[in-house]
Amino acid sequence: MTSTRNINTSSDYCLQQASFRGMVKYKFYEHSQYGTCLDPAIPCVGYTPSHLPRDVLSHNPVEIESALFGINSSNLVSPQKPVQPYLKKLPSKQFFQRAPLIMPSPLIMENNQRPFPVPN
Repeated sequence: MTSTRNINTSSDYCLQQASFRGMVKYKFYEHSQYGTCLDPAIPCVGYTPSHLPRDVLSHNPVEIESALFGINSSNLVSPQKPVQPYLKKLPSKQFFQRAPLIMPSPLIMENNQRPFPVPN
């Protein structure tokens, strides 16, 4: 007896394959929240970046990480050479315009005054 369910029809197979392609496209999108950024930079003021891929910070991230964790450090047959890190210089990026700091030309710091009154 042949199958009478929709699971074996060609249209259902095409829908399922389209769904699989959509999931793969969503999961492996290069610029997603887990992917690489378009133009990596460090913010000028404010906060530190929350996530930067390891390839953005250096040219040889795997060798640096292996040396920090001590991987292959006890190999007596062929000892590992010291790792030379090849770091990348990231540009700084401004997200907002800051007001310039205004300092008085003769800056006088008096020790007997508080910046504002303290309530009793």
